[in-house]
Amino acid sequence: MEYGAIDLHMRRSQIRILTEDETVVVDRRIDTTRPAFDRVFGGRARMRILIESSTESEWVAQQLEALGHEVIVADPNYAPMYGSRSRKVKTDKRDVAALALACRRGIYRAAHRASAAARTLRQTLRVRQQLVRVRSGLISLVRAVLRQAGLRLPSGSAERVLQRLDQLTIPADVATGLTPIREVLQQLTATLTTADEAVETRATHDPEAQRLMTAPGVGPVVALMFQAVMDAPARFGGDAARASAFVGLVPSEDSSAERHHKGHITKTGPGDLRALLVQASWVIWRGRSATGAALRTWAQTLAARRGRRIAIVALARRLTRILYAMWRDQTVFAPRRGAAIAA
Repeated sequence: MEYGAIDLHMRRSQIRILTEDETVVVDRRIDTTRPAFDRVFGGRARMRILIESSTESEWVAQQLEALGHEVIVADPNYAPMYGSRSRKVKTDKRDVAALALACRRGIYRAAHRASAAARTLRQTLRVRQQLVRVRSGLISLVRAVLRQAGLRLPSGSAERVLQRLDQLTIPADVATGLTPIREVLQQLTATLTTADEAVETRATHDPEAQRLMTAPGVGPVVALMFQAVMDAPARFGGDAARASAFVGLVPSEDSSAERHHKGHITKTGPGDLRALLVQASWVIWRGRSATGAALRTWAQTLAARRGRRIAIVALARRLTRILYAMWRDQTVFAPRRGAAIAA
């Protein structure tokens, strides 16, 4: 059996193939395209191929699997996989050589490969988020232009920004400058309205999303993004703490012997989900509903000792663990205990 490795990059990738006795039979650089992979790996006997998890790794893995090979998408944070690689001398050839040996010797840690449904849902939600960011940036630009003319845009929802703009008496030259922005905002608002309706419809017909939405601060977008990013409860072995660590909401730590020091949160993992969970925590903090009273009181007590920003992040971490437990156990939120109960 042969063993392959690919140091994958966006345009050009380095590949290496070894035999059982670790003799190198292929060592070359190719374009990162489907035809190039077909030319190198097509027609060869079934082999195990190791690639690092990255933006391109999933489609490459599927392409190689379609050619009949076993593909391992590995966690790039697993240091033993790279052997004695030196950071001072790092090249693609050295990297692929280390990966090829790791593949042959089984020294790797497989990364989670999200399901096709989860990938599609996450892509849809990320497109929506980007459109929201673009609209927010345009609204900020409108505010800046108006301020330069001594005007203020009344506060309100992003969806009604054009109606609020129409209420102002704007000088002709300023209005002319804002015309392109108004047109884009009108189109963006219409597009986002359609996107939001699709998200709400999807969440309405998704039993898991409906359960997650019983938690305070959690709406259709948060519920669906949580599922899309986490993909499967079994991924974390039933451990809610591992789920919050994956999202990057646990403190970093630098401890040794008697010295124990914890710093800011790690911010590793999916930033889009982490941002939504922090936003959900602010909703809980500012809310008045009885559903979120226990969590709100807990966060306010912590804020009195550590400050509001730390309390909000801690609340996001706690909310992550609650949502994971609800998803894992198929339960709904229990308001009085700030936990989950059987559906």
